[in-house]
Amino acid sequence: MKIPKKLRPGDEIRVIAPSRSLSIVRQSSYEGALRHLTEQGFRVTFGDRAREVDRWHSSSVEARVADLHDAFADPNVTAILTAIGGFNVNQILSRLDYDLIGRNPKILCGFSDITALLTAIHTKTGMVTYHGPHFSSFGVEKEREYTWKAFQKCVMEGSPFYVKPFEAENCQVLRSGNAEGQIVGGNLCTLNLLQGTPWLPDLKGKILFLEDDNIVGDYFCQEFDRNLQSLLHCEGGDKIVGLVLGQFGESCQLDSRTAMEIVESKIPAEIPVIFKADFGHRFPMLTFPVGGTARIDKSGLMIQEH
Repeated sequence: MKIPKKLRPGDEIRVIAPSRSLSIVRQSSYEGALRHLTEQGFRVTFGDRAREVDRWHSSSVEARVADLHDAFADPNVTAILTAIGGFNVNQILSRLDYDLIGRNPKILCGFSDITALLTAIHTKTGMVTYHGPHFSSFGVEKEREYTWKAFQKCVMEGSPFYVKPFEAENCQVLRSGNAEGQIVGGNLCTLNLLQGTPWLPDLKGKILFLEDDNIVGDYFCQEFDRNLQSLLHCEGGDKIVGLVLGQFGESCQLDSRTAMEIVESKIPAEIPVIFKADFGHRFPMLTFPVGGTARIDKSGLMIQEH
């Protein structure tokens, strides 16, 4: 496991757009994010091709790969933030120079579609990546303090920390128990795009952190159920040691009772399960390390190595 150097004030953060283009980010979000990160003492730079845009609101595979490689190769860059999510980051996975990335470990952070990139890079290089805010996320003022402090704990500090829920009803324990393992996860439907590829790790001994967004309407719970089942059919899926489910929007209609019914149909009774942890397509947002380690015990959820 390679843990990138922690981020410090004065360091350079590079913004790239491996999914949708930076040019589609609202100007108010762009300005707010840039202002916030600059006020925290960071130098923010942008990939040369981050604003290129095509009919898919993205850019060419070549442009996206070049900006990512440039960011990892630049010795002045400490952290890389993705501009925003989207639908097509898996297009670039076969074109990446994983040797280059592995020789230059850096913080890489994003969520949603970026799940595929975070997982692929961790699987191929052993480098810890970070499921957390995009650059544009820092332009959202709603509960930004929690999002920022959670980001700091994971990418700026090295000490283990218990996850403190934003609201008292969050981080519900659906099943108590003890577990310790490496974290795999992010956006479930995006993670499942890696099935049958070299970029999905063996799930044996892992704690899964999973969330999803509602793009199917009234059938979300059925879709989530079958997507979770499909992931658990992958290598090691019958040997996971813990499950942490994130936040789901109201339209998902995934309450604790429904989540428990889904879990009980496919995950052994001794596996601890936490529901409504503060990550997903909602704010505020927890940052967690893909490839780092976590522990679940009677005190809650602890991020250990990050």
